[in-house]
Amino acid sequence: MRRTTTSDLQRMRDRGEPIAMLTAYDYPTAKLADEAGIPALLVGDSLGMVVLGYDSTLPVTLDDMIHHARAVLRGADRAHVIVDLPFGTYQTGWQDAMRAATRVLRETGASAVKLEGGARVAETVRRLVEAGIPVMGHIGLTPQSVHQLGGFRVQGKTPRDGVRLISDAKALEEAGAYAVVLETIPTALAHMITERVRVPTIGIGAGPFCSGQVQVVHDLLGLYEDFQPKHARRFLEGARLAREALVSYRETVASGSFPAAEESFYMDERALALIERMTQQGTGSAPRETPPAAAEGPEAERAELYGPRGSETGPGGPADRG
Repeated sequence: MRRTTTSDLQRMRDRGEPIAMLTAYDYPTAKLADEAGIPALLVGDSLGMVVLGYDSTLPVTLDDMIHHARAVLRGADRAHVIVDLPFGTYQTGWQDAMRAATRVLRETGASAVKLEGGARVAETVRRLVEAGIPVMGHIGLTPQSVHQLGGFRVQGKTPRDGVRLISDAKALEEAGAYAVVLETIPTALAHMITERVRVPTIGIGAGPFCSGQVQVVHDLLGLYEDFQPKHARRFLEGARLAREALVSYRETVASGSFPAAEESFYMDERALALIERMTQQGTGSAPRETPPAAAEGPEAERAELYGPRGSETGPGGPADRG
């Protein structure tokens, strides 16, 4: 089983095969995405908003990114994994960027890092690439600059801004970036940029003509309801379904119908009687149900806790998560 590389993404772009990229911030999400065949996963600093509850990405730290990236890498065996460099780790110069990027790759096993900005970060990109660190660029709406941009707004709508974004994309390509994210820019401009650079463009709110698309997994699954970006399509009403399940859990606990016999464990009657004698205490109305004699050994012990292999609680359940 081989992990997707930057060269694989370039070949997909050259063949005209759209690249599906998705954010991931934890082990189970990364595992599901990997099993679904998503070729590229972004550990985005968007985790600040959709996971940590901040109102922007700015409070996210490098340690936050490394912590979540480690979990993603444990869940994804095949996907190409990119990690955002958070605010403050590269704006102060390429030396700080080098230290941050080196930590990310060394401590997580990720394939690449991503940073925001165009021509102004080109020198940093060049230095990282020369050091052997693959870099994905990001232009258009750059959330780390949200205050400078006046909020989360569409970028590149004027001729001057459009020309600047084209120049930014070319500057990143020339600096060695292997791909560029285009966020929240007009479709026609994204198409123009895609035609003018040789590396993959990954759109988010940039229309259908980019080399690929990236979406925040919480938007795609309908788990984040604080707001719904125009560019995001919900493929599942996850928050509604989760609430319904949690309400059902609360109600079954309140009614006494959970846990039931099939979710409970039993012990030998003789052992229970011995415990009573040793503690010299009665057990009141403790159940006196004695199950059929069980087989002994590791496999039997595992089946008692998690069910037989091949069931929902078999392989992949808690016993296999080491």
